[in-house]
Amino acid sequence: MGGATFGEMIRRPLANLRFNRAEASGAVADLGTFLPLLVGMVSRCGLHLGHALLFAGVAGVVAGLTFGIPIPIQPMKAIAIVAITEGMTMSEISAAGMLTGAVMLALGLTGLIGWINRVVPRILVRAVQLALGIKLLMTGVAMSTAMQPRMGWQGITLAAVSCGLLLGLRSSRRVPAALAVFVLGLVALFAAQPQLFTSLRLGLEWPALQSISKSDWIPALWRGAVPQIPLTVLNSVMAVSLLSADLFGERRAEPGKLALSVGLLNVLLCPFGAMPMCHGAGGLAAHYRFGARTGGCAIILGTANIVLALLFGSSLLALLSHYPLSVLGVLLAFAGVELALVCREEKVLKDVVAMVLGAVACVVTNFAVGFLFGWAVVLLMRAGERIVTARRDKSKTQALRAAAPPTCLKG
Repeated sequence: MGGATFGEMIRRPLANLRFNRAEASGAVADLGTFLPLLVGMVSRCGLHLGHALLFAGVAGVVAGLTFGIPIPIQPMKAIAIVAITEGMTMSEISAAGMLTGAVMLALGLTGLIGWINRVVPRILVRAVQLALGIKLLMTGVAMSTAMQPRMGWQGITLAAVSCGLLLGLRSSRRVPAALAVFVLGLVALFAAQPQLFTSLRLGLEWPALQSISKSDWIPALWRGAVPQIPLTVLNSVMAVSLLSADLFGERRAEPGKLALSVGLLNVLLCPFGAMPMCHGAGGLAAHYRFGARTGGCAIILGTANIVLALLFGSSLLALLSHYPLSVLGVLLAFAGVELALVCREEKVLKDVVAMVLGAVACVVTNFAVGFLFGWAVVLLMRAGERIVTARRDKSKTQALRAAAPPTCLKG
């Protein structure tokens, strides 16, 4: 029979997984995005750290088994930033995640996400990748040079040492670069504030169904879901799919599968207190840059999150919130460079121009506006190309007619 058995369907993805130092190094490489947004929502909005870590861990394990490549689990950035800067309640955050997940689930189930992926010019997805890379680099530099309390100039020194380690160990197979830098951050934190490690307490409050009132859905829709949905479509689905094709070829993550993954994670887990979660091209670039090549990376990180959540729960907040930003910033900056460098594959001048203009617009404004501006540039270039081609063809036709010998008329 041609169809695979259930056992084969289970064993096939498991056979390609790796659990080694390189996968572990790639696992910690995306913490520069993950930790600041998670800690911000916990401190500002009342997100339960233990529950958020537990569900992020479950999502990571599922993603690693489902895709077989290092697909990251990240907070939904638009929702997280609005929640932290403008103040959203936990119930509003949960509702925003569920609404965004429902839209992504609908796009995946109906196949509309595949149509969107075919209609949108690839160069615009490259523009989003380039913009994300630039933003990650800028954010990473700002974090690594910030004067963190109780670190001071030592934080900048730590950033310089971290940068040197990443460059020096970039080709090492024995010592994973990102893992070494992450451990360096823990050692520096222990040296500066050892009391944070003694504040850890065993225990977890088990998740319970969130209470979401009717009044939570409207602000969740307009403040959270509406700005998040276009970013999820562009970054979590289209950009991740394109980058995975660049990095893994036939093992790429298909847009429909990514949309279903984001949809199911948020529809099923946000009602129980999970932070709104998505995938991201920056996270994939970070995992790959520091050694990850299989879904083992996501499973390692997911398992670590589950264990930490079960053992320590919310007592981890003090430790995570004081982890050196300089170390996270360096990891984030290197991930941004890796993501931006993927765009060097584009060689056609008009595509490069459209990509750069779209990326600049994304960085200066936001991803939705920048994307629309980039699409307008592409349409104008295509129209100009058609006009030039039509004029060239007309000139050739006229030249051929002028060069043709006169027709002899019979008398």
